[in-house]
Amino acid sequence: MTAFPVRRPRRLRRSAALRHLVAEHDLTARRLILPVFVKEGIDAAQPIASMPGVAQHPLDAVADIVEQAVAAGIGGIMLFGVPATRDAVGSGATDPDGILNRAIAAAAHAAAGRITVQADLCLDEFTDHGHCGVLAADGSVDNDATLEVYARMALAQADAGADILGLSGMMDGQVAACRRALDAAGHRDVVILAYSAKYASAFYGPFRDAVESTLTGDRRTYQLDAANGREGVQEALVDIDEGADIVMVKPAGPYLDVLAEVAAVSAVPVWAYQVSGEYAMIEHAAAAGVIDRDRAIGESLLGIRRAGAEAILTYWALEVAGWLNAGRSLA
Repeated sequence: MTAFPVRRPRRLRRSAALRHLVAEHDLTARRLILPVFVKEGIDAAQPIASMPGVAQHPLDAVADIVEQAVAAGIGGIMLFGVPATRDAVGSGATDPDGILNRAIAAAAHAAAGRITVQADLCLDEFTDHGHCGVLAADGSVDNDATLEVYARMALAQADAGADILGLSGMMDGQVAACRRALDAAGHRDVVILAYSAKYASAFYGPFRDAVESTLTGDRRTYQLDAANGREGVQEALVDIDEGADIVMVKPAGPYLDVLAEVAAVSAVPVWAYQVSGEYAMIEHAAAAGVIDRDRAIGESLLGIRRAGAEAILTYWALEVAGWLNAGRSLA
């Protein structure tokens, strides 16, 4: 007598309808956040060669981008500023008339509460040396002096109308410093998103083109070592203790283990940033004809969601939201 399997898991994979019904994880447009680069002094979008389909935008395009985001039903936009001039202390980051703060104000006015307006809180785009903080006399990044600038930057972004501040500089104590400053100034409702487990990664390469980074050297003395998983979890727990409302793992794809471990212990929402290198690899590989672009995009996002991310920053946010809103499956 022929032995038959007692269990036949393939039954649940027999049709698309069954697969969708029993899917353990899915993705909706509201879980997607679009990073947006706003460059000072331009009057038309400027494509970023290393990131096909992504551009630097002029200030007067911000309102239209907000409308696209609202129409797509995504959760928000994350704004990055590309200033015309930079200095050693990143003065443009705290200037109310700086490009990022003006972009925040334009986005907040256009959004009118329909989506969240988020802003990158870091000095790397604004310093002439390209580091995420101010430098000490010996050329190292001065953690505590940088916290003072971050606190002023938090107030400038909150005053401009940001709903969520993305603290991405990886300075010790940055969450506490910004939370104290915000609360003291009456901005108690402004949300802090801590880039808690931000790794010193090669996958940021195209982003540095996007913000025209002036960095020489690297950021290994303050961003996390790729070999360390527990340290990423510890950083998230420290940020939660300091008052972070949301914690982030960045990059996403190469650090899904860290993302899963943070999600398992976090008492606050956990997000992930699918960074420029992750985006560029798929786009360039697809252009070379070696992978199926759309399936690779969907698979990468579902992997991040499966690992525990409740929202994902991705350069495909608008495109993928369109797929989802049309009822298209990512798998």
